Amino acid sequence: MSMQPMPVKDVAKKIMKKERIFILDVRGEEDYKNWKIEGETVETLNISLKEIKESPQEAKAKLPEDEPIYVVCAKGISSQDGVEILREAGVEDITYVVNGMNGWSEHLEPVKIGKLPGEGGAIYQFVRLGKGCLSYLIESDGEAAIVDANRMTGFYTDFIDEQGIGLKAVMDTHLHADHISGGRDLAKQYDAAYYFPEKDDEGVEFQYTPLRDGDEITVGAVTIKPFYSPGHTIGSTSLIVNDEFLLSGDILFVESIGRPDLAGKAEDWVGDLRDTLYERYKSLSPVLTVLPSHFGEMTELNADGSVYERLDRLYEKNQKLKVDDREKFRHLVTDHLPEEPNSHEEIRETNMGKKQPDESTQQKMETGPNNCSV
Repeated sequence: MSMQPMPVKDVAKKIMKKERIFILDVRGEEDYKNWKIEGETVETLNISLKEIKESPQEAKAKLPEDEPIYVVCAKGISSQDGVEILREAGVEDITYVVNGMNGWSEHLEPVKIGKLPGEGGAIYQFVRLGKGCLSYLIESDGEAAIVDANRMTGFYTDFIDEQGIGLKAVMDTHLHADHISGGRDLAKQYDAAYYFPEKDDEGVEFQYTPLRDGDEITVGAVTIKPFYSPGHTIGSTSLIVNDEFLLSGDILFVESIGRPDLAGKAEDWVGDLRDTLYERYKSLSPVLTVLPSHFGEMTELNADGSVYERLDRLYEKNQKLKVDDREKFRHLVTDHLPEEPNSHEEIRETNMGKKQPDESTQQKMETGPNNCSV
C-alpha cells in the first residue's frame, strides 16, 4: 500500500517534536540553496525533477532504503511526478508534501508559552517554520489580543473560534518589511482596535490607534504596556505583557539582533538600535521572558518548538549584546547585513496600505527565507 500525501502541518509537527524526517527536494539547485525545509532532525537531498526523469535508477541509488521519503517541490505538483517516476523505479516508501514549499511557507503552528491571569489566561506563540516568523495571541477572561499577525489569518480565527473568545485588540510592533501583516484584516473582521506605532507612519493609508510608550492596554485581567524600542524601524515598539513577557518585535532575537536597514536608513538607525539594546532594555526586569517576532536558525527552537529566552540570559550568551564600543557595534551591524528579504519594498508598501496585491502575488512576494537579523 502506497504512502498517503503528507500535509505540511504533519511535517511541521515532526520537526518541532525533533523526529527524524528525510526530504527529497526536486526543485532546481539555486532555489534549493536559497531556501529549503530545515530542522535539527531533517536530512535533505536535492535532486531536480529533470535529473530524476533522465536517470531514475541513479536517483534511486542516492536515496535511503530504510526510512520514508517525503518529496517537496514549489507547489506540490512536480513532486507528484517525481514520486510516480521513483515508484516505477522501485522506491516504495515515498510520497509528496502537499502544496510544497508554498504550503511550508504559510503554515503556522501554535504553541502555549505560559499562563496569564484571568479565566483561560495564557499566551500562545504561532510558529511559522517556513519563514522564521513568530506571532502571538494573548488570552484572558474571554478576550484576546494578537501581535504581529501573518497574512494567513485563518490560523488565528480558527483558534479564536475554537476557544470561544472575542478579539479585542490587534497590534503590529512595527512596519514589517519581510512579511505581509494580517493585523488590519483581523481587526476589521472582529471589529477590534488596531494598534500601530505612529513613528512608523510614513504616510500609511489606514486608520489606527497609536501604540504609545507608557500607555496600558487591558485584555481581560492582563495588562500590556507598549515600550518604545527603536532601531529596526524608527517606530519599533516592544510590548511588556503582565510584567512577565517582553515581546521584542524585530529588535532582539535569541541568537541575534534586528537589522536597521530595511527602510534604507542603516546609518541613521544603528545608533537607536544600540541605545535600545544596551540602555533601554537594560532598564527592564532581567527575568522578563523575551518573545521575539522572528528566529533565524532552527537551533533557536526549544524542545516543544517554541522560541524564547530570559532577558538576562540573552545578555550572557548573545554575542551581539557584548560589544561595548559604539563604533565597533556600528561596524558589526552595518558590515554584516544579510541579503534583503524578497520584495521587501513591495511588502512595506502593502503594509502601508498603498498596494493591494492579490493572494497569488502576496504569496510570491513572501517566497524565500527570513532575513531580518544581523
